[in-house]
Amino acid sequence: MKIYFDHNAATPAHPEVAAAMQPFFGETFGNPSSIHGAGREAKGHVQIARRHVAELLGCSPREITFTSGGTEANSTAVLGAARERRERGRHIVVTRVEHSSILDPCKFLEGEGFEVTRLPVGPDGRLNPAHFQEAIRPDTILACVMNVNNETGNIYPIEPVAKIARERGVWSHCDAVQAVGKIPVDVRKLQVDSLSLSAHKFQGPKGIGALYVRRGLRLPPLVFGEQEDERRGGTENVAGIVGMGRAAQIAHRDHERHRSHTEALGHRLQVEILARIPGARLNGPDGEDRLYSTVNISFPKVEGEAILINLDLKGFAVSTGSACAAGSIQPSHVLLAMGRSEAEARSAVRLSLGPQNTRDEADALLGVLPGILEKLWALAGGA
Repeated sequence: MKIYFDHNAATPAHPEVAAAMQPFFGETFGNPSSIHGAGREAKGHVQIARRHVAELLGCSPREITFTSGGTEANSTAVLGAARERRERGRHIVVTRVEHSSILDPCKFLEGEGFEVTRLPVGPDGRLNPAHFQEAIRPDTILACVMNVNNETGNIYPIEPVAKIARERGVWSHCDAVQAVGKIPVDVRKLQVDSLSLSAHKFQGPKGIGALYVRRGLRLPPLVFGEQEDERRGGTENVAGIVGMGRAAQIAHRDHERHRSHTEALGHRLQVEILARIPGARLNGPDGEDRLYSTVNISFPKVEGEAILINLDLKGFAVSTGSACAAGSIQPSHVLLAMGRSEAEARSAVRLSLGPQNTRDEADALLGVLPGILEKLWALAGGA
């Protein structure tokens, strides 16, 4: 039995995505930069995929740049915006719960003379937009607020933050990697200047992502070259781009049905786990400000990694937090920012659901989890 509850780390590619990509490993192999027929054919498919991604986000295809994934898109936005605007100021505002692909470039920029303000969140992970407004200074040039948190499922107030940023002449960037395909993401409505997404989070292939940059804004590239209108050099990953375009179409078509299904399952898991496990604590709000398809719970007197290993032995794939931090000995920075103790942060387990999950799978997890915890508590008591 293999039951997968780690969709925030990666989703299986949709069968339609795999089928759409297959020709580009064989007969349709041209380089999109070549001017002969094979190259023009490949270029045409890249442009079609670009249009599908743009339609998903509500923007122009010319505002989409393909990248190797969400991490590159975030790095390009943070480092590019900072370097483009460094003569105006060197102050950056981010939240303490951003993904490492935002926080690490900010830390790098601090070494280059920039100053970074990291905004706090409440005990349930919520962000108060008033704190953002208070943090803006005359020398602020960049603000980063994610759309959906990868560890807790919190949904953040992007529109008021981006509105404040635009009124103050501050570049606003949104990491929407965990939002696209799960909730509507309309860049015109959000009013952000740039936004990142990654295909393997919404049933597309790994190794391909995209960066939206609002028309009229200049963002220096990280990778230099003639491709992507000189916004991102290197031969395009045509198969991956085609797969991402198809995944965007599927997300546009199916996201409401998928969200209803996954959130119902997630809510059931949350309610039943909290009812059956004494002392279990939900990490995140229990309401509209969170995607119920992500369930993050801390369990008392036990390491989350021990729960993960025991569930894995029984055929369940879960996580203790961000996949990018797997193997780290540090407790989750997201949970620490929410005021959890180190012990509570280390005891957390994240369940993230996808459209393939079923109620029977959720019930199977509920059937084995109490026994695993009782065994671990007994071992801890006997140590």
